[in-house]
Amino acid sequence: MSWFEKIPTMERQELRDLKKYIDISFKDFSRTYGDGIETFFDPLLYFLVWFEKLLINAPWPLIIFVIAVLAWIGSRNIYVIAGTVSSFLLIGYFGMWEDTMSTLAIISICTLLCISIGIPIGIFMARSDRLQSVVNPVLDVMQTIPSFVYLIPVVMLLGIGKVPGLIAVCIYAIPPIVRLTNLGIRLVDKEVLEASESFGASYSQKLFGVQIPLALPNIFAGVNQTIMMALAMVVIASMIGVKGLGVPVLRAVSNQYLALGLLNGLAIVALAIIFDRISQSFGKRLQKHLESEHGV
Repeated sequence: MSWFEKIPTMERQELRDLKKYIDISFKDFSRTYGDGIETFFDPLLYFLVWFEKLLINAPWPLIIFVIAVLAWIGSRNIYVIAGTVSSFLLIGYFGMWEDTMSTLAIISICTLLCISIGIPIGIFMARSDRLQSVVNPVLDVMQTIPSFVYLIPVVMLLGIGKVPGLIAVCIYAIPPIVRLTNLGIRLVDKEVLEASESFGASYSQKLFGVQIPLALPNIFAGVNQTIMMALAMVVIASMIGVKGLGVPVLRAVSNQYLALGLLNGLAIVALAIIFDRISQSFGKRLQKHLESEHGV
C-alpha cells in the first residue's frame, strides 16, 4: 500500500537528467540561431532607441502639448486632459521625466506590436473554431505563467537589453487583445451579416465594413488591457536592461528606499490611469456612435 500513501515520483537522477537535457538543448539552439534572431530584431532595436531619444530630447512643453491633444482626441473630457497635464508636470517636477519618457517609448512600441500581431490572430480565430481551440490553450499559458519565467528563455536567447525586455513585455501583454478581438467579431449579430450578404458583400467587405467596425468597442477594450499589462510588466522587464520607471523601483526594492519606490510607483500608476481613462472614454464614444448609426 506504499503507492497509496506516497504519490509516484520520478527518480531524482532521471529528473536531473531531464532538466539537464532541456537546458543543454535550449543552449545549443541559442548558440545556433541566437545571432540570426538578434539580427532579425535589429531594426526594432534601432527604432526603439530612436523613439526613446526623440521623447527624451524633445522640449517638454511640446511633449505635454502632444499628449494633451491625444487625450482630447481620445476622451473629449476637460477633466481627463487637466489630469493628464497635471500628472506629467508633477512627474517632471519630481525628476522622473526621462524615466517616464523611456517607459512611454517601450509601452507605445509594445502596444503597436501587440495590435499589429494580436488583431489579425483574433480575426483568424473568429473565422476558425479549430484555430481557436489551438490558440486558446496557448493564451491560457501566456496569461497564467509567472511573469519572471518569460525572462529566462528570452535572456538565454537574446541576452540582456532593450529588445529582450520588449519581447517579454509583448508576450505578457498580447493575450487580451487577441481574446477580445476574437470575441468582438464573434458577437456581431448574424442578421447584420446576412443582410450584408444579401447585398452581395464579399468576405473582405463584410470584415472591414461590418464586423470590425461593430467589434471596435471590444477591440479597444483589448487595447486598454494590453496597455495595463504592459505597464505592469515594466518593473520586471527592468531586470534585463529595460530603462524606465521600473529601474528606480527595482533599486528601491533592493535598497529599501521607500520614497524612491513610492514616487516612481505612483508615476506608473498615473500613466496607467491616464491610458485607462482615455481608452475607455474613446471606446464609449465609439460605441455610442456605432449604436446611433445602426439605430440600436
